[in-house]
Amino acid sequence: MIAVSNRHLCKRPFLEQIKIVCEWHPKALILREKDLTEEKYEELAKVVIKLCEKAGTTLILHRFPEVVHHLGYDKLHLPLEMLKTIGRPEGLTLLGTSIHSVEDAKEAGRLGADYVFAGNIFETDCKKGLPGRGLEFLENVCKEVDIPVYAIGGITAEKMPQILGTGAAGGCMMSGFMQLKEK
Repeated sequence: MIAVSNRHLCKRPFLEQIKIVCEWHPKALILREKDLTEEKYEELAKVVIKLCEKAGTTLILHRFPEVVHHLGYDKLHLPLEMLKTIGRPEGLTLLGTSIHSVEDAKEAGRLGADYVFAGNIFETDCKKGLPGRGLEFLENVCKEVDIPVYAIGGITAEKMPQILGTGAAGGCMMSGFMQLKEK
């Protein structure tokens, strides 16, 4: 399971929640704070990088290639439209993107993505009113690409057996991780 951050969903101070998430040892944490300016994001990323390194948690930065460059970091998740525009930034050891169709997934692979998030699989409060694309969609994406596919959107631990049954590498969870209690 990959954790995706959203400080607005936390019931305690954000950095405290990040420490708790790291205690649970997700496969990775995406620092996805979409409303921050690049400058504010970089300030936050500096702190979160240290927290994740201390806990042995893989951190993937989001949306700001220049921040990755400034911090000498090498893991980034880009929106697909950005990846189409700028291509794969140099120096990365891990690059991901989010997709919403089989064609998007194929294009992401051609553009050099190492993995994709496919969604939204189930209905989710994060995408109110948007029906989930379902497990059949996820299975179709997995069959068509040679890179790992992670389900996103309405993902819970209870749904993981169904998700893994499609051929997906795993799932991504935001709300559940942002509201986790201490171990």
